[in-house]
Amino acid sequence: MKHCLQDIRVLEVGQVLAGPYAGMILGDLGADVIKIESPDGGDSARRTPPHFYKGESIYFMTLNRNKKSIVLDLNQEEGREVFYDLVKTSDVVLDNLRPGVPEKLKINHEVLSRYNPKIISCSINGYGSDTPDSHKPSFDLMMQAQGGGMSLTGEPEGPPLRMGVSITDHVAGIYAVTGILAALHAREHTGRGQKIEVPLFSTMISLLSYEAGFCLYSGEAPGPVGSGHRSLIPYNAVKTKDGYIVIDAHLPKFWSALCQVLDSKALTGNPKFESLQARNTYRKELLEILDEAFAKRTSQQWLELLEANGVPCAPINDLRAALNDPATLALNMVVDIEHKGVGLTFKAPGNPIRMSESRGDKFSSPPLLGEHTENILKELLEYPDEKIQRLRQQKSIR
Repeated sequence: MKHCLQDIRVLEVGQVLAGPYAGMILGDLGADVIKIESPDGGDSARRTPPHFYKGESIYFMTLNRNKKSIVLDLNQEEGREVFYDLVKTSDVVLDNLRPGVPEKLKINHEVLSRYNPKIISCSINGYGSDTPDSHKPSFDLMMQAQGGGMSLTGEPEGPPLRMGVSITDHVAGIYAVTGILAALHAREHTGRGQKIEVPLFSTMISLLSYEAGFCLYSGEAPGPVGSGHRSLIPYNAVKTKDGYIVIDAHLPKFWSALCQVLDSKALTGNPKFESLQARNTYRKELLEILDEAFAKRTSQQWLELLEANGVPCAPINDLRAALNDPATLALNMVVDIEHKGVGLTFKAPGNPIRMSESRGDKFSSPPLLGEHTENILKELLEYPDEKIQRLRQQKSIR
């Protein structure tokens, strides 16, 4: 069984998270991903704390499997010429540089398409290349704040909170992969590549989803609802005798089952709670009744009882518990990756895409800085040794 993207080559000019995450997904699906790194230390993720092994960052390792690394100085004409030669043999150029930087480096789509009309260029940036904020530095925190996400996260009356993972960076990477795959499909019909742009800010706005729809319809700006949901109830965390679990009993059959399990006279047959609309109207009263009821048993006792009666529920796992959950292991979502450069086999999240006719289990070593430079120049570009030596002396490569 083959990997579905094994005939696709991607040049990744990526830093830290959004670009490298997209490149990793493409690599998981079989693409030949060549990571272009600068001579001044490469991807800054290589220096991201807190965990290192023999000087290699675990952060970098987690985001850069299935890649080769070549060090090119794109500020030098000689380094760019090597890059252009790579473009001639590639399908995709992926970057997450600030708008204007690809133009400054002369690696923007308009330039690259002269060397390869079929090339697909995908740029992940902050605010897009043609907006009033295009010049501003942009990181996930800024996107969650300015894009409204932080206003929805946290407890009512509490401070705005950032999500525990860099959601806009990750989802922008996924959108980039989606755009690249769509452009590859279009190229099958047109024979031409195209330019793709995925702004982080647009990504955050898109994630507002139904909350944006509510706001645009009503004109009201909602606040955070903690672990709950603005439309659905019960659909939230509940406090038990020894901790918390989550339940979802908003549908009629689940609500009926929950009432049976709780055996509460305050709930059963009470017209205040018979419909979803009614439960929303009397939300505060309902949550107080639920709190009182769930405080009588432990989390494990409730989970067993609720599951036995068909009520959707789940434990609230910390990361150690989540990564060791039987479902995680059954789905092969914790994989062993051998880092040949430092002699370490480490564990990382796997690939959630499961395909019946193609392999999705490519998990090769993350590269050392510049590990594949000479190999790529010799074998892929067929440069003679004298040219490679000259480029090395000019410090165009490393």
